[in-house]
Amino acid sequence: MEKQFQLYAAPLQGLTEPAWRNAHWQTIGGVDAYFTPFVRWEKGSIRNKDRRDVAPSSNSVHRLIPQVLAAEAGEFRQLVDWLQKLGYGEVDLNMGCPFPLLVRKGRGAGILSHPDRVASLLDAMEDFPGVRFSVKMRLGEVLPEEWKELLPLLNASVVERITLHPRVGRQQYKGEVDKEQFRAFYEQCTKPLVYNGDIMTAAQGRAWLDEFPRLEGLMLGRGLVARPTLALEIRSGEEVSATDLYARVALMHRQLVAAYMERIEGGELQLVQKLQPLWEYLLPDLPKKQRKAILKAHKVEAYLQCVREALESVGVTEES
Repeated sequence: MEKQFQLYAAPLQGLTEPAWRNAHWQTIGGVDAYFTPFVRWEKGSIRNKDRRDVAPSSNSVHRLIPQVLAAEAGEFRQLVDWLQKLGYGEVDLNMGCPFPLLVRKGRGAGILSHPDRVASLLDAMEDFPGVRFSVKMRLGEVLPEEWKELLPLLNASVVERITLHPRVGRQQYKGEVDKEQFRAFYEQCTKPLVYNGDIMTAAQGRAWLDEFPRLEGLMLGRGLVARPTLALEIRSGEEVSATDLYARVALMHRQLVAAYMERIEGGELQLVQKLQPLWEYLLPDLPKKQRKAILKAHKVEAYLQCVREALESVGVTEES
């Protein structure tokens, strides 16, 4: 009997918003849970965009796990308390965001070089016995060995799952993932562990699961945005055909457009600008000329026509 594993959709700021999550789940699926981009305090309150992102009324996926970003225990408790009152029983702590502005403030990957601060956040989790906690992290902020001071704290905590992206914050998304440091972490970790990083194909996902058989599963980020069928393909062990992929993307895209048309009130340009960032990743084998045309469109009809032409390049129409 084949080992069962979990597949999670990673939180990507500006991309995996409710419209994308709902459309992906309803038209493609294959994901066990979707994570929201991080919720955080800004100028003494929770940002309105974060409130909209986690609002139960905005989300129709089967399982949604909100992620929080915090530098100290006080703000962490406030965020978790607010989410629990919304009805959430699972919360993920972000200790991996590499963006310099946040790192300099001790958030995301910026907390990894401060074990005392990590310990205070883990201790704060014990104040919420009705919430299951997980952590998404990197190897360190600057050095790939920084995790060695943190893992004993995590192993002793109430955290139920760790997702590890084996780069340091300073790398952002550049360079190779550090498989040997991941292996060392894997061997010493007593919590269910999820791998995240550079999984773009089913073969790559399967290779990590085969090499590290105790993994709980994989978290898919840019690879899932680029190829929305990726989770289904990892489960089956086979890639879908280009025609099938494009047909599924056409269906998902149609739902995305409808969702944004209903929500966005800033006119055509705002609608197009909301959809275009997906095409920085989506369908990486798309000819450069077609991708460029999609990204340069300023009117909704011009944008939709460019998308139709791209899909038709493999014989698929948005009405398929």
